[in-house]
Amino acid sequence: MTVLSLTIFLPLAAGLALAATPRLTGRTAVRAWIAVAALDLALVIAMWIGHDGGGLGYETRLRWIPSVRAGYHVGVDGLSLPLMAMTSVLFLCCAVYSLRLTHRVRAFAALFLFLQTVCLGLFAALDLLLFFVFFDLSIVGMYFVIAGWGHGDNARSALKFFLYTFFGSLVLLLGFIGLYLGSDPPTFDMVELTRAPPLDGSPGLAALVLLAIGIGLAVKTPAVPFHTWLPPAHTDAPAAGSAILAGVLLKMGTYGLVRIAMPMLPEAWRRYAGVFIVIGVVSVLYGALVALAQRNLKRLIAYTSVNHMGYIVLAVGAAGLARDAAAGRLAVTGAVTQMVSHGLITGALFLLSGVLYDRARTYDMDRFGGIAARAPLYAGLVAVAAFASLGLPGLSGFIAEFQIFAGTIGTGTATAAVAGALAVPGILITAALFLRVLHRAFLGPPGELTGGVGDVHPAELWAIVPLLALSLVIGVVPRFLLDVIEPASAAVLSLVSR
Repeated sequence: MTVLSLTIFLPLAAGLALAATPRLTGRTAVRAWIAVAALDLALVIAMWIGHDGGGLGYETRLRWIPSVRAGYHVGVDGLSLPLMAMTSVLFLCCAVYSLRLTHRVRAFAALFLFLQTVCLGLFAALDLLLFFVFFDLSIVGMYFVIAGWGHGDNARSALKFFLYTFFGSLVLLLGFIGLYLGSDPPTFDMVELTRAPPLDGSPGLAALVLLAIGIGLAVKTPAVPFHTWLPPAHTDAPAAGSAILAGVLLKMGTYGLVRIAMPMLPEAWRRYAGVFIVIGVVSVLYGALVALAQRNLKRLIAYTSVNHMGYIVLAVGAAGLARDAAAGRLAVTGAVTQMVSHGLITGALFLLSGVLYDRARTYDMDRFGGIAARAPLYAGLVAVAAFASLGLPGLSGFIAEFQIFAGTIGTGTATAAVAGALAVPGILITAALFLRVLHRAFLGPPGELTGGVGDVHPAELWAIVPLLALSLVIGVVPRFLLDVIEPASAAVLSLVSR
């Protein structure tokens, strides 16, 4: 077994072992989960160090369903490796955060280990059918997380999440079948489909396939108007579940745009890039404005995810229209950097919201005030996460959004430039809404529930601080990340513009 396959399936093997050990205590199960997640992160770091930065690495190709030329084909490059690293970090932090969990702990740990395999497998998949299997399994795993450990109207929210995203996956499958039937010879292999894009010369069929793939991935992203499942799912999910849902699962949609839609349907992508630009701008502004109106902290963070994922859709759309290759590469690099940055920052924000719910059993910000006086460390962590999310220089959000705006406005087309200018107010609105949160809940006189809010526990601290520290590292010294992403971004743009 190669190191990549070991990295993918180690969490699944550990999860099965936990599920098969009924006498294991809850705390021991979480410690085992932490150990496995830490080992998996170490394997990803080893792959990062050993990756030469050019093309695919650690590639494995095995026969799976020969009759349709679908195989177990995995590998990593500058698009997938940063997302695998972010995934491993976030799952490890969620494991540490769960040290104080008391409700069906062994099953919870086993389910998250299963989800970790699914997420890592999707980012490493180089076969469309394998990608789809991992894509679908992520829906199943998160459904049980929300239904089994959520709160509020969690059963309804889990069902809505499952039905909505499962519909998206079925539409996505139709698009994959279209790519398969349009290739010669028919194949699901992503490397071959990228090398010889199917449906070139068939603009009508290519448009239909792009429509199916675009809808399927937009539901997962989620982009407006396919976002309505997200707020209730986040509001009623456990904190660790929300962190993984926003930090990792949403990236499956935008990653699919860069890995599949852009290079495999380059003519259609160039022709309809303006549609993605419009969707991106609408998502940026709508997500920020609706978040500004929220009184529920978790729903507010959920809508900021719509806003931040909109920047990614805007950037990849602008790259399809780019006349300046350097600006197009910068837009794609910014999109991938934003995926990593959003995963770290929003993961921290949802864990921080979980701390508040653990103390007061509500997310209603109107019932708090003056939290900073009672929990100064907690208030400081929330402030850092908020500033990172609004794109303050020195943190990863600034690096990502600067590249997105510079690349989008500099593409040399009026459509992209105007769209980039229209999206800039999204940053201002995001700043306003987070400053409003800090003013309403953390400053001023105490609220009715402030007395029950204590400062962070060690497990919570060790789960949240690494995410914010990584955001700071990327914001100050981003070169280690950009050196990995930029060659892959250039390769994607060369495929789109050929």
